[in-house]
This record gives sequence, structure tokens and C-alpha cells, in this order.
Amino acid sequence: MKAIVIKAYGGPEQLVMEEIPDPQPQAGEVLIRVRAFGINRAETYMRRGVWGDVARVSGIECVGEMVEDTTGRFRSGQVVAAIMGGMGRTINGSYAEYVTLPAGNVFPLQTELDWAELAAIPESYATAWSCLHHNLSLQEGDVVLIRGGTSALGQAAINIAANINNVTVLATTRNPERLPLLESLGCHTGLIDQPELSQEVRSLYPDGIDAVMDIVGNTTIKDSLKMVKKGGSVCNAGFLGGGDPMSFNPLTDMPSSVNLNFFASFMLGTKDFPLTDIPMQEIVDRVSQGKYRAKPAHIFPFEAIGKAHEMMESNDAAGKIVVRL
Repeated sequence: MKAIVIKAYGGPEQLVMEEIPDPQPQAGEVLIRVRAFGINRAETYMRRGVWGDVARVSGIECVGEMVEDTTGRFRSGQVVAAIMGGMGRTINGSYAEYVTLPAGNVFPLQTELDWAELAAIPESYATAWSCLHHNLSLQEGDVVLIRGGTSALGQAAINIAANINNVTVLATTRNPERLPLLESLGCHTGLIDQPELSQEVRSLYPDGIDAVMDIVGNTTIKDSLKMVKKGGSVCNAGFLGGGDPMSFNPLTDMPSSVNLNFFASFMLGTKDFPLTDIPMQEIVDRVSQGKYRAKPAHIFPFEAIGKAHEMMESNDAAGKIVVRL
């Protein structure tokens, strides 16, 4: 089969197409024919070797057709979405014509969306749903800030949060020209991100807001903590601002009675984070109905995956980048 392999750790030019043996599913695994997949920032870190040695074939998500299921859960030819399960990290991932992974990391789906549209959904929406409904436990009437709102994950989070009854959604961007994009997704108030954004949020909500989903990460998390009220929560859900270590003193940086947590999407499909916790069919249906705006921002052919990585690292995508086989 054709696969994109990491020839050596480095830039996008190190992603090279090769012929490698077709994967064979082991007990508890499935074999999927890959039709399309989304590009994720994590894959740029893997390509560069930032996370140590990883699988030669990257890719942490895909959509396609079931070929073989050793567990009997899925039928041959069934439309599926697959996420995580060690793909791209400990086992070869989805940058290939076929992929194997644990059956517990696969969503069965029924949809008329084309492959590229479907590929824009799984990782971003599974992560956003988990952060908003589980880590932040959003309730009717809450006010939530999505920090990093024009990223693929941020856009998914705005879509989901804006469709929860009477939830007020604030979201940030560094580019003023993208404020209309935030509003089109359901954001009530768009804000230009800055180091002391908490001061502006507190001017709008003197008593603080209920929740922050911070996708920017280490460079902003301490400021995000200053935005929420007593009993409120901040979920660190990404590292758009870089993953350099930060200094954190709970005595001075952690407001009393504010909750701070972290969501790592590589946990999806494990015992404590089963995919059954995420209503992926409902999410896909809402995309089909136009309730969620999830169309890919850019679609690349398989052989142009290096260009897709370049766009991801440029931070100019303003949405999900998808590769179609």
C-alpha cells in the first residue's frame, strides 16, 4: 500500500510517500481503508521528533470503510471514523491507504457527507465535546470563553457550546479580520487575544465567568484562571502558543476555589474515556443539518501532505485541514 512515512525527523519535506506492506489486524483490532483524514498539530510535533521516537507513519485520525474486524462489532464496508488508539505514536497511523487500530477507537457512522467533509469532524469534535461536557460540565445559562477560537478545535467548541441552551459563548482570535468568523459559528462576543485578556473579560463580567477552554496553553493559562468565578473551571485543551515549560506557583497563580484541569485526546478509547461517551453520530447529523459548521477550511491531495503540514505550521488555516486519498 502507499503510505506517507517520516524519512527523518525534521521539516515537512521529511514526509515521503513509500510502498509498505499492508497492515494485518491482530486480535481486538480492525483494518480500515482510509478515505480521508484531518491534519493535527500533534502530527507536526511527531514529524519533528519533539515527542521522542514515534511510528514511521503518522496520523491520529481518519474516516473510511471497514475492511476487517476481529471483534465482530463492525460489518465489512461500514462507514467509520477512527481516532487515537496509539496511531502515529506507538503504531503506524492514518497517513496511509490502510490502517489497523484497536476496535474501541472506532465510531460506526451513517452519513451522506462526502469523505473530506466527514474527515473534518472526528478529532476536533470528540475533543471539544469532552472538554465542554465533561471537563467543564457546561450547564444552561453558563458563560464560557474559548481561547483560540479560530483553530479547528476552537471552531468545533464554539459550535457545540453555542448549541447548549442559553450558554453565552465568548471566543478569542489574534487577528481582528477573523472576528466575523467567530460570530458566524455562534460566538456572542469575539475578543482580540492579549496577555492580560482577563482584565477585559472582568470588565465585561465583574464577578467572573463560569468556564474557559484554553487551547493556547502554557502562555495564557495563568491569565485564564483570573477570568473565572469561584467554583468555575479552566480546561487546558491545547498548546497553540507553544509547549515550552511554564513556572506555576499554586500559592500565587491558582485562585482559591477555581478548578483547573487538562484534557489529552490521546486518552480517547481507553477504559476511563470510552468513545461511547461521545455522541459522534449526533454530531455528524448536526453537521449534515447545518447546525454545526464543520466544513474543512482546506483540502489537499494525498501526495501534497507536505503542503498541508506547511499550512498547519503557518497558523493561517483558520479551520480544519483535510487530506483526501
